[in-house]
Amino acid sequence: MAVAGGRFPTTGALATAIRRSLAGVNREEKELSVRRVFQALRIAVNDEFSALEALLRHLPGCLSSGGRVAILTFHSGEDRRVKKSLEAGLREGVYSEISPEVIRPSGEEIRENTRAAPAKLRWARKA
Repeated sequence: MAVAGGRFPTTGALATAIRRSLAGVNREEKELSVRRVFQALRIAVNDEFSALEALLRHLPGCLSSGGRVAILTFHSGEDRRVKKSLEAGLREGVYSEISPEVIRPSGEEIRENTRAAPAKLRWARKA
């Protein structure tokens, strides 16, 4: 499919172009790639990482001593930033405690709500 001016007239046209560019890749991997491209576009357009970084930077000032925060992430880029920020805050004495491990939804929860599958929960308590 030729695209005029390097633009795709619809999201379907973009998805088709992505699938066609992945010759020799199985259908499941192609669909995963399409989802990842759309996720990356959403993250870029909404400047989501900048917003998350701002939240993490200002978060300690929003909590009282002993206050708690829980952050739910849905992809590794978000989770990595949250994990590193909470770990740094613990080392610096900003947080007295952080979640020792990521908390994931149970199998039962995922069966009831498949959209919960990628969710990761991390928490911290302010010193």
